[in-house]
Amino acid sequence: MQKTVKDGWAEVEDLRIHYFTSGERRGAPVLLLHGGGYDCASLSYKHATGPISEHRRVLAPDWPGYGQSDKPKMEYTTEYYVGFFERLMDALGLEKANLVGISMGGAISLGFSLRSPQRVEKLALVDSHGLGGEVPGGVASHALVRLPLLNRLVWAGLKRSRSMVRASLETTFYDPRIVTEALVEEVHQLVKKPGAGRAWRSWQENEIGWEGLRTNFVERLQELAMPTLILHGAEDKYVPVSWARRAHTLIDNSELNVFPRCGHWLTLERPKEFNRAVLEFLERE
Repeated sequence: MQKTVKDGWAEVEDLRIHYFTSGERRGAPVLLLHGGGYDCASLSYKHATGPISEHRRVLAPDWPGYGQSDKPKMEYTTEYYVGFFERLMDALGLEKANLVGISMGGAISLGFSLRSPQRVEKLALVDSHGLGGEVPGGVASHALVRLPLLNRLVWAGLKRSRSMVRASLETTFYDPRIVTEALVEEVHQLVKKPGAGRAWRSWQENEIGWEGLRTNFVERLQELAMPTLILHGAEDKYVPVSWARRAHTLIDNSELNVFPRCGHWLTLERPKEFNRAVLEFLERE
């Protein structure tokens, strides 16, 4: 029987942080960490929180600037989120956890695992940022970030137009059938929330430079000692699958699972396979 998913709240340095929680309090919990853009815990992990909590305690927080958490006007960087995550674990009374991070959430999970390895039991990286330095999209990505007005216009367009939301989502998946009217409406409601997009724009401005991506842990991957699972969509247009393959060769205690005919949002495009892979990984000694 699937566990009930409940809302929880934590206070971290004057920020009110929302999270979903489910499952029994036994062993190290699983923290499901979402990505950037218009993502949030309820979006990336809508198909995962309940099923995984049948076996483990699960917590899925909304990062500051996202979902139902506070969205202060401030500078957002990967380094900020790594430090924030440590304080969040303290606020939740968690000494150690299993981390599952997708995209930006993967980079934060990776940064935290390198900074505080004693607090990470197992690590799962899903279409993870932080595994390379080249900027996907090249000049176009630079222009979007370095021309703030253009970036704001894009977000304003997303707020006004379901068609723009659909077009954005279609670049994220391999199978266009995943982009249903229900998903378009769900994302459209998220981008219309006050403060939506602010944290993502700030993070991009800090992250994307003319010389490459600021967050690139390739030279430190060999330091990871905890069991690591790398999951990646073979057709990911945002994070090259070659980065995942390279990471697997550099992380000694790692497993790699590449999903054919799958784009960047693996948790939504292949949810059953994702849940099965994560649970099998967590159960292995």
